[in-house]
Amino acid sequence: MERPVLYLLGCAAPPVLDIARVARDARSEGWEVCVGLTPTARDWLVGSLGELEEVTGWPVRSAPRRPDETELWPSADVAVVAPATLNTVNTCALGLTPSFVTAYVAEAIGKRWPLVLMPCVNAAYATHPQFARSIGTLRGAGVRVLYGPGGFVPKAPGEGRPEEYPWDVALKAARSASRCG
Repeated sequence: MERPVLYLLGCAAPPVLDIARVARDARSEGWEVCVGLTPTARDWLVGSLGELEEVTGWPVRSAPRRPDETELWPSADVAVVAPATLNTVNTCALGLTPSFVTAYVAEAIGKRWPLVLMPCVNAAYATHPQFARSIGTLRGAGVRVLYGPGGFVPKAPGEGRPEEYPWDVALKAARSASRCG
């Protein structure tokens, strides 16, 4: 039986430093996992890229492929964008595509591919008026946004604990949102 494919797309928020463990957990739950990163998240993890590729068996991507390159990843059954920063949430909601991650989200929304997004912002960022509009826009576009009770709940600046980021909630949501679910 073929394993369902999960795209795990991470942004530069502290929980991304644990993405190799999350990829291992997802693989142990039966997923084939491909990891994509924003450019800053890739910089943060530059010393761990080999480990990520070893864990997943796929190259880590942070840039779109060139037109003359063939696709290296299998097609996704679902994608999870987590941790999603304020910048990524707003960029995705506005349909901007400056990175591989946000370009994937724009295409996924347009093609109605299964997509889960879980923010990682502090309470100060969460009060920015564009953030609430962006969450509403993404939900309205069919993205399963894990924000608020039962998902990610922001804390005051400096009080967030990356080890408490609810990765398990994201993986559970991926399972239910998956085309194979």
